[in-house]
Amino acid sequence: MSVPFPATAPVPGQLRVLVVDDDLSMREALASLIGSAGWPVESFASAAELLQRLQMPLDGPACLVLDVRMPGMTGLELQRELSQAGRPLPIVFLTAHGDIPMTVRAIKAGAIEFLPKPFDDEALLGAIAQGLAEAAQAWQAQQGSRALRARYESLTQREREVLHWLLQGLRNKQTADRLGISEVTVKVHRHRMMEKMAAGSLPELIAMLDRLGVPRVDPGMSQGLNGG
Repeated sequence: MSVPFPATAPVPGQLRVLVVDDDLSMREALASLIGSAGWPVESFASAAELLQRLQMPLDGPACLVLDVRMPGMTGLELQRELSQAGRPLPIVFLTAHGDIPMTVRAIKAGAIEFLPKPFDDEALLGAIAQGLAEAAQAWQAQQGSRALRARYESLTQREREVLHWLLQGLRNKQTADRLGISEVTVKVHRHRMMEKMAAGSLPELIAMLDRLGVPRVDPGMSQGLNGG
């Protein structure tokens, strides 16, 4: 199978596969197969081991290859735990004891695939490729949101005040009157604010703020803002 991801040492932002199976021989076989396809692999003997690892943030997109029946927390319970913790990962389930209701539950909860053991190598690698593609897309979106949040946090208090009145539809002169500063100063703050946010237009800026969940009306700024 042709896999579009080369084998290289893990670097920040690189794809990786996390394998969880209590059977050592199965973990080793999976690591060998996945590694031969060019993906870095981390292996764990239990759900508890994986959760311990995930206490440190992953530095790139990841797909989880997960056994269903394990001592302690099962694969399905781990899937639910990750989802409730707000850390869902694309999951490819493997099991020697699957049934239709179990498969349906896993897929409904967001699993990529549910493969019986012994599995077909090509089917597994194809499912992992799909999971990694989804993970990469989500990672890219997450990194974009973080960068956007950082740009918003870089705004000064005055720039945020100008932004507030801009979102209320006030013109520069009206904003200047509200803030007790000159219209020229408002224009300077507005230019810097748009530049920091990398927004080419007001609609683009509004879309950015909506993405961040920033309210368009800040009660703290709605009355009596003064100062220079």
